[in-house]
Amino acid sequence: MNILILSFEVVFPIFGMMFLGYYLKCIKMFDDKTLKVMNNVVFRVFLPLLLFINVYQTNLKEAFNIKLVSYALICILLEYMILFVLIPRLSKNRKRCGAIIQGCFRSNFVLFGLPITIELFGNSCAGHISLLIAAVVPVYNFLAVIVLETFRGTKADFKKLIKGIITNPLIIASALGVLSLLLHIRIPEFLESTMVSISNIATPLALILLGASFHFFSVKHNLKPLIFAVMGRLVIIPGVVLPIGIYLGFRGIEIGALLAVFASPTAISSFVMAQQMDSDDELAGQIVVFTSTFSIITVFLWVAVLKVGGFI
Repeated sequence: MNILILSFEVVFPIFGMMFLGYYLKCIKMFDDKTLKVMNNVVFRVFLPLLLFINVYQTNLKEAFNIKLVSYALICILLEYMILFVLIPRLSKNRKRCGAIIQGCFRSNFVLFGLPITIELFGNSCAGHISLLIAAVVPVYNFLAVIVLETFRGTKADFKKLIKGIITNPLIIASALGVLSLLLHIRIPEFLESTMVSISNIATPLALILLGASFHFFSVKHNLKPLIFAVMGRLVIIPGVVLPIGIYLGFRGIEIGALLAVFASPTAISSFVMAQQMDSDDELAGQIVVFTSTFSIITVFLWVAVLKVGGFI
């Protein structure tokens, strides 16, 4: 029950900020032009800075578990490739394909999974999660750029695809963050604290803009892909990854870390990226909203199953 309460406490602020955005649009404080400009700022400034700080502040010395990281990355790549082949066969709308694939494989484990894992294991899990952040978040963003560039709505152009990857602000931020870790580059404390303060704007602002962009009347139109994405993100993927992880011998904090990565709802930044990269941002936003909602129940159930089985 504590996990159910914690899940609600993690999700409620998310919905509070989205509701604020929706309300601000209802009272005409936001219009479509303002939303487009602000989303562009979030995508090019605040989210890259947040991503860089997340990677830069990772303490690799706390826990180096190459088996855990390798398994997580292999699972992400496999689910990504399966979705990349499967979804275009189920949907002929290329923009919708990109939104569905990203919504299924890319989780919000930094903001959602981390608090759940700390509640389960205390701060002793921080090392495992930090290592996964440094490894998984850049990969998430790299793969998201590829799929959104590929399914922009027109036939993929290889040169444009490469250019889109190289010039994507999130890819650049990921690369700089990993480079700073590998080369042990340290930023002056006063500058780091300033960057942290600025990066803290990213998530609340992205959520407010997501709420302002949400359209209730279109949910029925997107119902089938929405159900597929919610089931894939919250049930099917963890339902495959976690049992295999248990079979491979992962227990305790390791399974908790995998739970954080593979059972968390869809990443909030997926909506901003979908909007900026000419994908179906309406569907992408709905996937974020509904996976966040139903994750309160599914995360509770996954934790209960793992506890009953004695795996955590």
